[in-house]
Parts: sequence; structure tokens; C-alpha cells
Amino acid sequence: MKLLMKSLRPVRFVVPAIIVAALSSGCASHPSNQQIGTAGGAVIGGVLGSALTGGSTVGTVGGAAVGGVIGSDIGREQDRQRRRR
Repeated sequence: MKLLMKSLRPVRFVVPAIIVAALSSGCASHPSNQQIGTAGGAVIGGVLGSALTGGSTVGTVGGAAVGGVIGSDIGREQDRQRRRR
């Protein structure tokens, strides 16, 4: 049982982050791909960072930051391609 609780510890931090991201995405009427990419990348990066570091706060925040930057870059490029069409 202790092993199960220890493995679920990162979920306590990830689930609220996903909920906040989902709720705050409704604030914009038409978000750009860059905005969507930033939010999605931050969530995915946070989950991966948490998983890779055993749930450490530094790993989660670092992963979210890196994921947000990567997601923003991908979304920005998609927005540029859309404008060219």
C-alpha cells in the first residue's frame, strides 16, 4: 500500500495543474496555436518532469517550463504556416 501511495504522489500536483490549464483556456475566445501549444507543452512537460524526478517540485516546475517553451515554439510555427495559406 505504501508503494501505491508513493507512486501516486506526483498525481496530487499534476491533476490540479491540468484542471487549472483547462479552466483558464476558456478565458480566451479564440486562442492561437502558440497559446494552446504553450499550455499543452507546460502540462505535458510538468507530467514528464515529475515522473522523471520522482515527483520533485524542481523537476515538475522545470519540466513545465521547458515544455511550455517547446510548445510555444511549435504553436508559433503553426500560426505562421496558417497565415501563409
